[in-house]
Amino acid sequence: MSSNPMVSGNVDWRVSSQCESGACVGVARYGEFIIIGNSNDPEAPASWFTRQEWSAFIAGVKLGEFDDFS
Repeated sequence: MSSNPMVSGNVDWRVSSQCESGACVGVARYGEFIIIGNSNDPEAPASWFTRQEWSAFIAGVKLGEFDDFS
């Protein structure tokens, strides 16, 4: 994972339908990377992940490995 403030151009951010407060994490595909950012501050730096890193994270979410964070 790396943090990079240089997200430019037309980025199609997705936010969970479970986000009611508006303060959510946005996720987008950016070239060969998956990026996440703050939906309330689209100009803030985004964190970049390879598809392999993102797939491993999603697999962990589906297994409940991060349930204690919510």
